[in-house]
Amino acid sequence: MKSTIIVNIKKYRATGIKLTPQRLAILEYIDGNKNHPSAENIHEAVSRKYPMMSLATVYKTLETLKHRGHISELSIDPKRRRYDPDTKPHHHLICITCKQIIDIEAELSLSIPDELKEGFEITGNHVEFYGICSKCRSR
Repeated sequence: MKSTIIVNIKKYRATGIKLTPQRLAILEYIDGNKNHPSAENIHEAVSRKYPMMSLATVYKTLETLKHRGHISELSIDPKRRRYDPDTKPHHHLICITCKQIIDIEAELSLSIPDELKEGFEITGNHVEFYGICSKCRSR
């Protein structure tokens, strides 16, 4: 357990942000989190240990991590910004009912005909598939 904490702290130091106990708690919560949490989700979880932590601290930490390329902000939920610690290129499945987001790690072959590119040089893509998850369908 102790060696895991040391490894994580080394990894978190690589973010280049000051590692306060609150920021460490935020980093630990989002590290490997596949739920694509919102700032509110993170605040709710982390404030159990740090009840005085403000939502503003969570937002500031997330903004710093985003600007340094350690997390991605997803704009798929118009009511809440969601965050993804997986910054490798990947796609998403999104339930339109419960807003669950699932990563798709497969490479998808997509192309835009030259006449529609309007001079753009394509450097990447992110595809979002919308539907209804199995849990919502069974209700």
